[in-house]
Amino acid sequence: MRLPFLPLCLAAAAAAQSPTPEPGVAQTPSPLDLRVEQLLKQHPAVARGAWGALAIDLATGQVLLQHNPDHTFVPASNNKLYSTALALNRLGPGYRFTTRVLASAPPSPDGSLPGGLILEGSGDPSLSGRTWPYRRNAPVHPPLSALDELAAQIQARGIRRVRGPITGDDRAYLHEPIPPGWAADDTLYDYGAPVSALVIHDNYLTVRLDPARPGELAHLSVFPETGYLQLTNRVLTTATGPSRVSERRSGDGRTVELTGTVSLSSSVSLDLALAGPAHYAAHALRHLLLRRGIAVDGGIEVLHRYTLAEPPPVPAPIELARRDSPPLSQLIQATNKVSQNLYAELLLRETARAAGESGSRRAALGQLSTWLRSLGASATGFSFSDGSGLSRLALVSPDTTVRVLRALYEGPQREVWLDSLPIGGEDGTLSSRFKGWTGGRVRAKTGTLTHVTTLSGYLDFPNGANSGAPPIAFSIMVNNANSSAAGSRGFIDGLVQALAGLPAPAAPSP
Repeated sequence: MRLPFLPLCLAAAAAAQSPTPEPGVAQTPSPLDLRVEQLLKQHPAVARGAWGALAIDLATGQVLLQHNPDHTFVPASNNKLYSTALALNRLGPGYRFTTRVLASAPPSPDGSLPGGLILEGSGDPSLSGRTWPYRRNAPVHPPLSALDELAAQIQARGIRRVRGPITGDDRAYLHEPIPPGWAADDTLYDYGAPVSALVIHDNYLTVRLDPARPGELAHLSVFPETGYLQLTNRVLTTATGPSRVSERRSGDGRTVELTGTVSLSSSVSLDLALAGPAHYAAHALRHLLLRRGIAVDGGIEVLHRYTLAEPPPVPAPIELARRDSPPLSQLIQATNKVSQNLYAELLLRETARAAGESGSRRAALGQLSTWLRSLGASATGFSFSDGSGLSRLALVSPDTTVRVLRALYEGPQREVWLDSLPIGGEDGTLSSRFKGWTGGRVRAKTGTLTHVTTLSGYLDFPNGANSGAPPIAFSIMVNNANSSAAGSRGFIDGLVQALAGLPAPAAPSP
């Protein structure tokens, strides 16, 4: 039987009701209180910083742990919980993205295509070599393999020459590649890749530097190599010492100068974000067509959307190729399991576009705000700037987070949602945490920025996985802790272990 969704503040008040102690009679701290006090002594940086937590028993709604539950904290990648939950709620688990290749006219009998090709993006995050659905340690396919499927379809249409440019069209979303609050350094690397409705290989390239002889330039390679980046290699090989490589970009971001050193004992790999995703997507398709023996007379062009007005339809009504993404259930699983920032940004924007609004960050955040308010969350309990949590401008309370966790657990997509979360000691970003632990299964989303560590999700009681007893929903957030992330994780994991020590509820009646 589904429990009524009571406001958590009322549940907390009900849980706190107890006989008033007699004056002068000291209350005995609970074992959980003592454990929290001990953890704060073990992790003084957390005590000097700020932390909040809320944990409720989903079987009864009873509050088991609360500390600053209504205070707002920078959530880091806990932010992905809200964007993926919204996408699942609004789009449904079977939703798919479709990427198309369009032309203005059919090919002639000799295989010549008048005009050019338009690669029309839809926000599909799956155009990569990733294995679907997610599996830990799954094999990785060639990074351009999904795009090459489209090239193969073009070839199968008998096209032998394209008499025009290849155009990358990412107008499905407003052109706003970097959300507010992202650090400039973050945007240089794969985890801060710019947002675009055209995404190939997660919008990054890998540059590898291997040692040569001491005093000589390191050996440089790019993967996948399509000739897109213009690299200047000034990295020297050293006999000893650390390997340190930095990069500097100029122009449109395609010109990169590499400096530093690589020692004989190690190599360096840099996953460099692509500054112009739509331009790269068109370039990569052109490269694949040429590799298949299809001549391309034109260069590369792009179509961006800079206003909220609906863009005019492309003058290319003929569909030459198309590819559908895996279902949304698999896309949110990859997003949450490996904490993929770009995917979260795309899923957030798609909720707005699918609702008939512009595919903009602001419209999508408006959708998120409306949904959170429908769950009873206070307007003062959240403020978002992006969908991934890379922005430090985001704020959210443990109370708001637990509302989302409870709503998804009690909703029709429970199993899809639970399957999307990392499992302690098994996979995703929790594969090395709670390893060999018998205190109950943890399924939760991690979050880490400098001085920010968070964990929110579910804890099955030790007998819960088999008895069917609902789990504990919890959110723990640590901010401003002047210590390593490992120290804050130790505090958070200790709290989860303390919750696991509580008596498990009886299994529900059949």
